[in-house]
Amino acid sequence: MQGTSKGKTDRLGAALLPEDSHDIRLLSHVRPGDWQNPEPQGRYNLVVIGGGTAGLVTAAGAAGLGARVALIEGGLLGGDCLNAGCVPSKAILRSAKARVAPATNAELGYPAEGGPDFGRAFERMRQLRADLSPVDSARRFRDELGVDVYQGRGRFESPDSVRVGDQSLLFHRAVIATGASPSIPPIPGLAESTPHTNESIFTLTEAPGHLIIIGTGPIGCELAQAFRRLGSDVTMVAPDEHILPREDRDASLPVQRALESDGVQLLLRHSIEKVQRVGDETLLHVKTDEEGRELRCDQLLVATGRSPNIEGLGLAEVGVETDPQQGIKVDDRLQTTNPRIYAAGDVCLEQKFTHAADFAARTVIQNALFRGSRKLSSLLIPRCTYTDPEIASVGLSLNQAAEEKIEVREWTVPFADLDRARLDGDTDGFVRILTGMKSDKILGATIVARHAGDLIGEVATAMSAGVGLGKLANVIHPYPTQADAIRKAGDLYNRTRLTPLVKRLFALWFRWNR
Repeated sequence: MQGTSKGKTDRLGAALLPEDSHDIRLLSHVRPGDWQNPEPQGRYNLVVIGGGTAGLVTAAGAAGLGARVALIEGGLLGGDCLNAGCVPSKAILRSAKARVAPATNAELGYPAEGGPDFGRAFERMRQLRADLSPVDSARRFRDELGVDVYQGRGRFESPDSVRVGDQSLLFHRAVIATGASPSIPPIPGLAESTPHTNESIFTLTEAPGHLIIIGTGPIGCELAQAFRRLGSDVTMVAPDEHILPREDRDASLPVQRALESDGVQLLLRHSIEKVQRVGDETLLHVKTDEEGRELRCDQLLVATGRSPNIEGLGLAEVGVETDPQQGIKVDDRLQTTNPRIYAAGDVCLEQKFTHAADFAARTVIQNALFRGSRKLSSLLIPRCTYTDPEIASVGLSLNQAAEEKIEVREWTVPFADLDRARLDGDTDGFVRILTGMKSDKILGATIVARHAGDLIGEVATAMSAGVGLGKLANVIHPYPTQADAIRKAGDLYNRTRLTPLVKRLFALWFRWNR
């Protein structure tokens, strides 16, 4: 069945469904049609441009400390995370994970019956998105938090003022938190074919017959698995040697095997020569080193990264330097080249995650309002790809250690050796922890498991607190759990402390005590 979407286009590029009760409720919170902008009264302590995660956290935190704050958003409050990113994608992934391979169901005693209900899964997503939207609503920020919320495009008109419509807002400090948008590669015909991105794919109301995804990064892999499990044929096309190319190869392989097991067709080491729209279908001309071929689909998704939103802000006029790839140039305190102006979130960060934007915003509050010296480099930011199984990591990976020529020791516990993983049937994964060569200081970790995103927090906590791997071996974990693999990694380290000299001394001690 061909996928469909309908409705009007917002700033994010998402075609909302105004006739859908859930989206009507969403819009009433994040873009109320009857909203009246306040009249600015004097200078603000802080003006925030952008109402995504970084902007909302900055505005709420600063106002909570007593600062006078203005928040400007030209589209939907909540930004990418609420409207077209974390919230809708994880709702759909949850529905998809309920439909595991029939063989697994039968093995567990539940033979598969019936098929997936794509429409119901997406309706559930829209309902949950609307349920969560009051937290990001304009009225909450105005009435509960005391923030002046302005709907409209913000543009700097002087080093200490921003214009919104016909209003001028004076500021002591400003924060740019305009986020990022999906990148469309310069493939002939691709842009003209109006492909989906993450900002529009969640508007579908029926399952695509055949979905082709360009890119094998986190967004592409998550949605490939979800759409396949919800009934669509899915093909992924990319020039990479393996999926999730930023991950260690052995970490990405369990996910690759899972995608193939689900029935996703992977065309790796393939380049796309051109794209054409032919009637109701999209035609892709792809090739490898040996040969070319044509692919047809009724829906096309581009998932090849994101570009910072820096256009139309008047940045050059106020001395804020930018880069097309990096976005807004900031120092370690997130200050731009204009000392009055800071930036946070996807518009300036390499790691474009909601939790990274959240903690960057906290850094900005301290530095912008209190002349603090909190550094971005001090933040330890984990990441997770929410496929089934998940991949989560924090700190150094093996690839990064090799690239940066950092010598590390590797401590790996395969889930095939873990009792709970074997009982759950989730043995295709591992916990890997990297330490320095001469100490148990944890430099990084990678976990591949069904709930890796939940497990990585323990390692991140240990790293933040300076707790070494050897001490993790002394933390009693419930048996049987998958988290016990972290303790077992600590055991592996501690066993290396039993050197031949120590063994000889122990042998003498035991003989003397017999």
